[in-house]
Amino acid sequence: MHTRLSKLNSLQRLCLHRRYSTGKQSIYDIFNQTRKNGRFSVSTEGWIKSFRKQKKFTFFHLNDGTCVKSLQVVADSQLCDSCLSAGCSVRVEGDLVRSLGPDQAVEVQATNIQLIGECDNKENPLKPKSPYSLDFTRQYLHLRPRTEHHGQLLRLRNTASMAIHKYFQDQGYIFIHTPILSSNDCEGAGETFSIETDVSVSTEVSSGQDEQSDHDGKLFFGHPTYLTVSGQLHLETITGAFRKAYNFGPTFRAENSVGRHHLAEFYMIEAEIAFTENLADILREMESLVKTTCCDVLEKNAEMVDYFWKSSTNPEQSIIAKSLIDRHYVRMTYTEAIKVLERNNDKFVYKLKWGCDLHKEHEKYLVKYCNNIPVFVTDFPTSLKPFYARRNKDEETVAAVDLLVPEVGELIGGSLREERYDVIKSRLDELGMTASYQWYLDLRRYGSVTHGGFGMGFERLLQCFLGISNIKDTIPFPRWPHHCSL
Repeated sequence: MHTRLSKLNSLQRLCLHRRYSTGKQSIYDIFNQTRKNGRFSVSTEGWIKSFRKQKKFTFFHLNDGTCVKSLQVVADSQLCDSCLSAGCSVRVEGDLVRSLGPDQAVEVQATNIQLIGECDNKENPLKPKSPYSLDFTRQYLHLRPRTEHHGQLLRLRNTASMAIHKYFQDQGYIFIHTPILSSNDCEGAGETFSIETDVSVSTEVSSGQDEQSDHDGKLFFGHPTYLTVSGQLHLETITGAFRKAYNFGPTFRAENSVGRHHLAEFYMIEAEIAFTENLADILREMESLVKTTCCDVLEKNAEMVDYFWKSSTNPEQSIIAKSLIDRHYVRMTYTEAIKVLERNNDKFVYKLKWGCDLHKEHEKYLVKYCNNIPVFVTDFPTSLKPFYARRNKDEETVAAVDLLVPEVGELIGGSLREERYDVIKSRLDELGMTASYQWYLDLRRYGSVTHGGFGMGFERLLQCFLGISNIKDTIPFPRWPHHCSL
């Protein structure tokens, strides 16, 4: 029966492939066909990356994004449209043969070339094969993916994304889509984007509507709503039924900063683990996630990773990046970290004492102090961490952790969550937040368990591992103050 089903599934897959196949080949497929001997016909489309026209013959390199390598096309110059140039999109038909040139194993001898889309390189702000600074290409987000640098970044971003999903799936986590719209400020920092509508919304009062209803119709949901700063609280509801859960989605911070480490919209990987009582369990999971992801990206895209390491402004980038994979991460408490920093207060703009929050300059210093090995800082003062962090026995600190990495500073933040109803209610009462978090208290009233979790900034991981100076160059469409034009 199993064999019969397997054959049926294979037949179904073959029928689906034939039904939806366009008859044309990707450049990736064409290169894979080179294992066969002899001359055979190909038909493909793509964009011209470089173009050289001679009296009798025209040579150009074609790429369709399915692989890094471009396909050389050789054509009789009479076949080529007069508008043909680098940047154009074309359809090519011809014969794939062994190349006589030293830089490629095969080439296409074209029998037909059809121009699909012209490219006016007199007006084009990002001319193909021309060198541009990253600051310059950032002005043209709609054209930036066509550059070699950003194209490779997007490939690595894809590999890293899939590696993260694979890690969690292999570890038995369930993937959850947490909401983008939220009525809670999870971090409590007040850096939220509020939601309002351009048109009035019906203000009919429904049963059970709360006293904070919006009577002028400006608020779509009838009460203050925000773009999420974190999906953590929603993930905690999931770990009331599942042992492990994670999300991977956009988060938003209305932080008025144009610095090279900040974005208004970025992607977060967040995980929650039920039935864990030890912060060390969370640290091990954080370290394992970073190492596995970086290792996977390096193994699958070694040449591209090396390209970024060599183009980094840090000459030791490859050593720094490999420390994420090869070294055992340092552990120190917040109190220990403060002692190190206090001895060097003369080196900082912001002078520290116990109870102060760490700034970027302090985080980077601690990593350098530990020989550029990632550092876990644990057990922060209660006042520095959100209300949900579990209070330690000393009553002054909480079981929270930040992972600090070279050149970036904080990469991951996490904690054990306060599962004790009386303790967290007292904390919410103290902050005046009890009314808004009754649902969160319910999680502690009905089958509460010890649990913990963490959140990692995806773009910061790429920034650290690849040696990218500005975080705005790690994401396809960066958003920062006064910049959201596309």
